[in-house]
Amino acid sequence: MKFRTLNITAFLLMLAGSSAYAAATVEECEAAFDKFKDLGNVPEMLSESYGYAVLPTIGKGGIGIGGAGGTGCVFEGGKHTGNISMGQVTIGFQLGGQTYSQLILFKNSDVYNDFTKGQFEFGADASAVALTYGAQAGASTKGASASAGDTKGVGDWNRGMAVYTIAGGGLMYEASIGGQKFKFKPLKD
Repeated sequence: MKFRTLNITAFLLMLAGSSAYAAATVEECEAAFDKFKDLGNVPEMLSESYGYAVLPTIGKGGIGIGGAGGTGCVFEGGKHTGNISMGQVTIGFQLGGQTYSQLILFKNSDVYNDFTKGQFEFGADASAVALTYGAQAGASTKGASASAGDTKGVGDWNRGMAVYTIAGGGLMYEASIGGQKFKFKPLKD
């Protein structure tokens, strides 16, 4: 009975996470990409990449069982070639909710083609480099402070891909991209 309840809950969380946001527009994808392209070692990795996928907003939440979902755009040589949707179900110690953006770089055409065949999934060992974007300020009885985003995140190619994330909002104790499933839909000619 518990297993069935867990399956139903996981399915509902995944469904809610993947439909919480309308399909991302090309303009939203380009705006999210603009946030990534100057952070960490993204410029160097971009110069080596064949193409990329960007998901402007992924919503994620969970209490023991979690779900995530979002939509985005895929680019080959800077040209928009299709759209993607992403879903994820996680089980384990996790609590909270968050939104974030994600950039996936493809080193060559083989990796790009594998990703765009229709269905793609990150394995449990997949990880992303978290980048900070923006600035923050605060005041307290000890004085005021301000800081800019930390752009020192350094990614590397793993199986021909490099993955970066930028937190949007919320707080969640868990940070993993393992188990993310992507569905690619090419643009109609």
